Amino acid sequence: MRTLTRRLLWIAVFSAFIASCTKDDNQTLPTPSSTDTREATVEAITLSENFESGTKAAYAATNVTLGSGSWNFDDALIGNLSTDAKTGVASARIRNTGSITMNFNATGANTISIAHAVFGSDGSSTWQLWISTNNGSTYTQTGSTVTCSSTSLQTVTFNVNVTGNVRLSIRKVSGGSNRINIDNITINTTGGGTGAGDNSHLLLGNPSGAMASIAFPTNYLVDQTYYSFSYNNARSTPNWVSWHLNSGDVGSTSRQDDFRPNTALPTGWYQVGSGSYSGSGFDRGHNCPSGDRTSSVAANSSTFLMTNMIPQAPQNNQQTWNNLEIYIRSLVTAGNEVYIIMGNYGTGGTGSNGGTSTSIDNGHVTVPSNVWKVIIVIPDGNNDLSRISTSTRVIAVNTPNINSISSDWKSYRTTVDAIESATGYDLLSGLPTNVQQVIEAQVDNL
Repeated sequence: MRTLTRRLLWIAVFSAFIASCTKDDNQTLPTPSSTDTREATVEAITLSENFESGTKAAYAATNVTLGSGSWNFDDALIGNLSTDAKTGVASARIRNTGSITMNFNATGANTISIAHAVFGSDGSSTWQLWISTNNGSTYTQTGSTVTCSSTSLQTVTFNVNVTGNVRLSIRKVSGGSNRINIDNITINTTGGGTGAGDNSHLLLGNPSGAMASIAFPTNYLVDQTYYSFSYNNARSTPNWVSWHLNSGDVGSTSRQDDFRPNTALPTGWYQVGSGSYSGSGFDRGHNCPSGDRTSSVAANSSTFLMTNMIPQAPQNNQQTWNNLEIYIRSLVTAGNEVYIIMGNYGTGGTGSNGGTSTSIDNGHVTVPSNVWKVIIVIPDGNNDLSRISTSTRVIAVNTPNINSISSDWKSYRTTVDAIESATGYDLLSGLPTNVQQVIEAQVDNL
């Protein structure tokens, strides 16, 4: 969560240590099981609108045909100026109490993601998302009112869980003549695994507004069934990986060690191989750990896709990160469930070869400077979103990707706010703003 000033987790025994993601000694890899057919399936998109087609140069109310269908623009236009915040060449611009509203139905919605920013140097405004499930006859506000104050696009994700027909209406509700830009509207339904309800990997939000479209090669959303992630084709690593962990995810399945390319990436994208890290001085560091997915062969095997790896300094991976992963699973053993987001940023790390490396695999894979993780801990139960409050324990850790790192992960605890500031992401956006403001500003001290 970003305020006006800044944007703004079974077992700690030997068997769990072996199952952990952290041991990578470049051993000869076994051939993947012929019964393991699970590869990447992207999150299904009911609707995606980025305003790259269609023209509307004036604010007067009228209907506009866009790539997704017909929309009504009222006191709104399609802006393509240098001062319009946008991903591509255009975005919607709304002023006063204007709105943009679908004239057609989408089918089903688990989450709705919308990017927003202030136009140019305009002041803050607020806007709301309203939805209709009766062909536009009536609308109801969903989620909280959103404050728009950043000049760069920020993404908010609404958890709606609607089946059947749905229409959206984005309404500016304050700020007077201040203008806002709206871009990258996505209605998502799951392409496998659980929906965006309890135990959903993206229940707490989509940190970077990732989209399952090849138009976003550096922020490409993938639902890997056992975790979800944003992939960066320019870096050949995930930006972040998000997953839920409870006692049902931890079993007796052995570590598969079947590192392999993710052949489900879009055609033409570079595929990192099982040997791409060889001789680099860096481990194939899991994001979603092997030890968090031992309920089945398929679950564990999914964590060995190279799209789940980053070049991680061996001591960082095998000691600091391993200790944190074991601790998180001990929280689950104690009767909790956890939501985890792990990511990386920056360029340049120090592996076992010494010096600073900015890339490996002949320049194909970027070595990050930092590796971070955010863990939300709640007791086992139902209606998870409603149970996360200002007193919920949140652990945020940010480590340098170096081999001289301390093995004590606790010494690298920080705030969610600080990680947001370093990455530009909007973490935990699925939570109410008042909850975010408190838990994102605290440093865990337990």
